[in-house]
Amino acid sequence: MDNNESRNGLPRRRVSRQIQIAGVKVGGGAPVSVQSMTNTDTRDAQATINQIKELEEYGCEIIRVAVPDMQAAQALKIIKKGIKIPLIADIHFDHRLALAALANGVDGLRLNPGNIREAEKIKQVVLLAKDRSVPIRIGLNAGSLPKTNNPRLSVSTRMVKAALEQVELLESLDFNLIKISLKAFDVPTTIDAYKKMAARVDYPLHVGITESGTPRTGLVRSSVGIGTLLYLGIGDTIRVSLTAHPREEVVAGYEILKSLNLREHGPTLVSCPTCGRTEVNFIPMVDEICARLAKVEKPLKVAVMGCAVNGPGEAMDADVGVACGKGKGVIFRKGEQVKVVPEAEIIRELMAEVERM
Repeated sequence: MDNNESRNGLPRRRVSRQIQIAGVKVGGGAPVSVQSMTNTDTRDAQATINQIKELEEYGCEIIRVAVPDMQAAQALKIIKKGIKIPLIADIHFDHRLALAALANGVDGLRLNPGNIREAEKIKQVVLLAKDRSVPIRIGLNAGSLPKTNNPRLSVSTRMVKAALEQVELLESLDFNLIKISLKAFDVPTTIDAYKKMAARVDYPLHVGITESGTPRTGLVRSSVGIGTLLYLGIGDTIRVSLTAHPREEVVAGYEILKSLNLREHGPTLVSCPTCGRTEVNFIPMVDEICARLAKVEKPLKVAVMGCAVNGPGEAMDADVGVACGKGKGVIFRKGEQVKVVPEAEIIRELMAEVERM
């Protein structure tokens, strides 16, 4: 094995220092964690709690909420008491909201240097965060960078420069509970920025593609960008930003990690793309099975195959599988045929085998 290659065939993960956000370790060899962000009105504490509890069921490990005003900042105290996972306050423009969020018990802050630029205001926040041992994410977005006197600098270089200036400020205050993100909509820009930053500091990196779009397009952009960085060993925690319910972000995050053998989390569904040989109503069947598997915690391989060409082989290779024929399906468990069932009973019988596992 090459010295630069890990056991799963990926390059070795970048060595980063470790911080702890409440009970979740980030960096320092800890598993890559999956984050999301609520899309409820944070001022409605109960609605926000309800959504976070749903995300907890899907495996979300860190949650971020928007804090647009002081009413939202005050609601954080209630929200924090009603959830189990670490709570991050997303702060823009007004440093007083960060101070209030810290006073109300949040586990982390996200600050955008492009939107809070006065060093004295940032200093107030940092000193209180230090007193409470609360980590801060320096979160750069390509769309809100500080102005530059050198317009010839690339966007990725400007992002890294702005982040390093913030790192220097925080370090000057003897604060090192730092996490960094450098997100852009453009995938090559994002990858370039993270590669440059990874070579300059050892702080943990939160990886994502910002404003990536709806699930149809956003999943592609995020998978390419986040997947490339993770393949290069860069990334300690991720968020798949989608214009969708945040549970879709959590599911997508784990699928990216599972595809690179970085995490085991719930079932892995193997299904064929369908063709003219398929003789059951296959796509709706797979959609329903996928939805039912979403809350299963055990890491199983579940194969749902539409015809007899590769179906039996793939189904037998899975922990649980079905190979469909004309109006029927053959259920397999651990390589052994269990039963043949009519099409109308495939979903129920397959899920029954999943439950038995």
